Amino acid sequence: MDLTGIHHLTAITADAPGNNRFYTDTLGLRRVKKTVNQDDTSAYHLFFADGAGSPGTDLTFFDWPVAAERRGTHSISRTGLRVNESSLDFWAGRLADNKLTVGQIGTLDGRGTLDFEDPEGQRFRLTADQPGETHPWDRSPVAAEHQIRGLGPITISVAELAPTEAVLTQVMNMRRVRDYASPDGVGQVHVFEMGDGGPAAELHVAVQPDLPFARQGAGAVHHVAFRTPDVPAIHEWAKRLSEFRIPSSGEVERYYFRSLYFREPGGNLFEIATDGPGFAVDEPQETMGEGLSLPPFLEPRRAQIEANLKPLD
Repeated sequence: MDLTGIHHLTAITADAPGNNRFYTDTLGLRRVKKTVNQDDTSAYHLFFADGAGSPGTDLTFFDWPVAAERRGTHSISRTGLRVNESSLDFWAGRLADNKLTVGQIGTLDGRGTLDFEDPEGQRFRLTADQPGETHPWDRSPVAAEHQIRGLGPITISVAELAPTEAVLTQVMNMRRVRDYASPDGVGQVHVFEMGDGGPAAELHVAVQPDLPFARQGAGAVHHVAFRTPDVPAIHEWAKRLSEFRIPSSGEVERYYFRSLYFREPGGNLFEIATDGPGFAVDEPQETMGEGLSLPPFLEPRRAQIEANLKPLD
């Protein structure tokens, strides 16, 4: 029973209209779902992905009126985005032109990389990816050859490796494959892979005991989700967590996928999510993300929910 890679990553924004503009206009992603947080319907839940809304490409945001995050350990500290290696120069120029905090193109863990921050300070790393199947968005302001291909690797920060490693390897069946020095000079980074490996299926664990504990806020990552193929598989994962006596949410029906949540020993929130049924389950593929989508159990409250949401476009 193996996870196959990164499914999605959910972060926090305090500026939903600005967030929507940045991820569609500057990063060129497609908004594949405009919905609400199912546990807090006063907040948007926005999904940005490739042209098809493929699993492994979803970057999502909860819209909460909160202060900026306090950085530190016990956090998901760096979000990887995969691009063609030949696109790093393009992105360095585009991000600088938009007056963002941008690092230098370099090599990290044997791959070309470029670090940057979004307007609210979320930390990203563009990582050179190998050629493979892609699903560009034909209405993106970014040319198809430069578009973001998906998520990965994802970096988490913990104070101690052993408890986290035990869960990753003994419970989640990941493989520890290599280590490298943290580029910020704080601690070592240990690479764990899933499925076939590669940047779309890696979790990087930075061990940084001297950092303060992080506090979530705008610009922080709320959780990272890992891929499992279908509902029978997530039944098995729920059973496995129970056998290891790891507290979890139990299975949660999110309508676009089925989820299971738990915390690893370093304090980070993990999710396991099914690949399907996907974002076209309730609206046409051609127009998904344009209108407000609500799961069936929230549909009777549509008028009330819409009245409490700010305009995005």
